[in-house]
Amino acid sequence: MQGYPEYKDSGAAWLGKVPSHWKTIPTKRFFRLIAEPAPANNDFELLSVYTDIGVKPRKELKQKGNKASTTDGYWLVNKGDIVVNKLLAWMGAVGHSEYFGVTSPAYDILRPTQPFNTKFYHYLFRSKIAQQEFKRWSRGIMDMRLRLYFDQLGQIIMPFPPEDEIEKIVAYLNRKATRIDKLISEKQNFIKLLKEKRQALISHVVTKGLDPNVKMKDSGIEWVGEVPEHWEVKPLKMVGSILSGYAFDSSLFLEDGIKVLKISNVQTLTLDWSDRSYVDEQMFETLKRFAVLDGDIVFALTRPIISTGIKAAIADIGSEKILLNQRNAIFRLFNGYLKSFFYHVLFSQYFISQFENSIDATGQQPNISPIDIGNIRVFCPPLHEQKDITNYLDSESSKIDELLSEVNRSIGFLKEHRTALISAAVTGKIDVRDQA
Repeated sequence: MQGYPEYKDSGAAWLGKVPSHWKTIPTKRFFRLIAEPAPANNDFELLSVYTDIGVKPRKELKQKGNKASTTDGYWLVNKGDIVVNKLLAWMGAVGHSEYFGVTSPAYDILRPTQPFNTKFYHYLFRSKIAQQEFKRWSRGIMDMRLRLYFDQLGQIIMPFPPEDEIEKIVAYLNRKATRIDKLISEKQNFIKLLKEKRQALISHVVTKGLDPNVKMKDSGIEWVGEVPEHWEVKPLKMVGSILSGYAFDSSLFLEDGIKVLKISNVQTLTLDWSDRSYVDEQMFETLKRFAVLDGDIVFALTRPIISTGIKAAIADIGSEKILLNQRNAIFRLFNGYLKSFFYHVLFSQYFISQFENSIDATGQQPNISPIDIGNIRVFCPPLHEQKDITNYLDSESSKIDELLSEVNRSIGFLKEHRTALISAAVTGKIDVRDQA
């Protein structure tokens, strides 16, 4: 798209040049800080601001967080106000409110000093270029403690186009963002369908096999139906050994040494090492029976299921020395069973259903025991069939994975395009007046 006919220096290094007819003025010239306490015993909508979605009513979100016992003394928020999370503003936790309600006193409420469409600054303040400037003006000794107070935010030079132009830019971005978001949503739904197709394929093949003409028998599991007659049905403990982790005292954890695999590290199909703990290397020989071996399947026993599925993964660790912490379990196959086949089994619907039914949810948080996991029934084809099924599923899954990667890449491109388009429009790098 074309730029404006004429530009001028904005006077702010982060903005560069702006259209010659735009004002560039401190934020405090067109926003004022509001601290208007809500009345006692109010039932107003409780609002929060999030880095990924902006300002939303808390009740609309699945992850609601801790619910306040009262909102007396919370700040009133009007429609059109900008809500700023001082601690996370530099990460995008700022947004335009489309609701009347209340929000935490930990947030700043910015109200326009004159009539204009504040959604313009929702787009600007959440742009990467503005977030970098917010970070520069934030105060704190480290990123985790940075805070952007209005004293600083109010001094930042911002573009201020004519009111009618603000309306046109907002209308244009609303339309474009809605269209891009719809495309992203459609692609995300397609990803969901692909994953469901993969799971359905796995569930079918690991319970029916590859030969449609094979003689069948009742599986003994209602939702599975029939399985090949020559397949054995066994509890998992007859297929492999299950070992629980060691109860490490957290005071033993160090900055370096032998890595300890904890509950937080076990996710669906993957190990996440963003949260790392170590113990002294000398402990390894003493606790060698709790060592995780390359290819072990690791289960989390506390909060064992998340939105993506069972918290279990193959430990692809090579020769690295790792010890297993408590509330995790290792499943290690006996000889005569193919690891890759049973990895598919563990994420089939028939296994997941039995796993879910074995979870104890009576305590403060859901748990499953190694004994319960060991009692889950699995279907065991002969070894040659395990290999054939694994080869087939690996081939079909790789096709789906390739398509998933392609769709995820296209979602990434759309998000990048959305970000770049918004940034260009609100800083005057493109002229959208005739596009609104």
